[in-house]
Amino acid sequence: MHPSLRALADRQLGAFSAVDAQRAGYGHPEIRHLLSSGRWVRLRRGIYVTADDLTTASATPAQRHRLDCMAALLALRRPSAVVSHTSAARLWGLPVHRDAPRVVRLTDAGQWRKGNGFVVVPAPLGPDERCRSGPVPITSAARTLTDCAREWPLDDAVIAMDAALLAERTTSRELRSAASAATGWPGARRAARAAQLADGRAESPLETRGRLRIAGSGFDVPALQVEIHAGAGMLGVVDAWFDEAAVAVEFDGQVKYTAPWRGRTPERVLWDEKLREDEMRALGIRFLRVVDADLRRWPVIEERLRRLLAEPGPTQRLFRAVPRLRGVQRAA
Repeated sequence: MHPSLRALADRQLGAFSAVDAQRAGYGHPEIRHLLSSGRWVRLRRGIYVTADDLTTASATPAQRHRLDCMAALLALRRPSAVVSHTSAARLWGLPVHRDAPRVVRLTDAGQWRKGNGFVVVPAPLGPDERCRSGPVPITSAARTLTDCAREWPLDDAVIAMDAALLAERTTSRELRSAASAATGWPGARRAARAAQLADGRAESPLETRGRLRIAGSGFDVPALQVEIHAGAGMLGVVDAWFDEAAVAVEFDGQVKYTAPWRGRTPERVLWDEKLREDEMRALGIRFLRVVDADLRRWPVIEERLRRLLAEPGPTQRLFRAVPRLRGVQRAA
């Protein structure tokens, strides 16, 4: 590849246009030959990538989606267009609604357009609602989450917002402000509800879904990520805590045991969990453990929780419950 075209492609995640190739000295017959030989690959009409660069970009779905977003932007040739909605959520590394299509979503203040594999919606974008993910212009995290929440089921929207808050991609104030700015738009009330329910202390989608089930059942909202101290040390951290009844709710996703963090084995995780819980139970703390399957039979779990909360906690407390201000991102 000509050095000038190589340098341009490197700045554009490997993508380049037919016009870019012609400026570097490639004629139509040569471009057709490179495409037919497989050395270049057409991403969309007039937008290409070398076969080697495509292989590199296809290493992960996130990298390939980033390239597809860049190809759509190059094809549109509109500097005002930015990647938005679900596409921007993917580039922010946020959990995406499982049924979301893979089309590239874009926003442009002055254009509505739908093409092969992309959709552009017209909507205003303030300067603070524009960011960049490398060379790709995208909507800010708060604007991205608001646009997604206007379309997604509530649980999925709150899961994504919780993850963004936990990763410090945005703040609660920014989320509420973005949702307020969308007042009058389709789905704006859904986005506002999601922003009000979001909490950056949730450390997994299961914790978010479980918290929403608890709130929907009419219980008081529990404190999240609460440290339990006894004597001079901390016994552990519980996912959700009802202080008056001294009831801890633990949300047990399989990843805790199949891909434990800090280098522990699954067996070690189970043993540590048992010791921790035994120590807390000895102090009068009661536990409710919730797994993914329990959310599909929530009335049974709700009744168990109701019975636990109906009984008062220990009259003499030999422990202290200290809520954390933030959750902790888990890393293997």
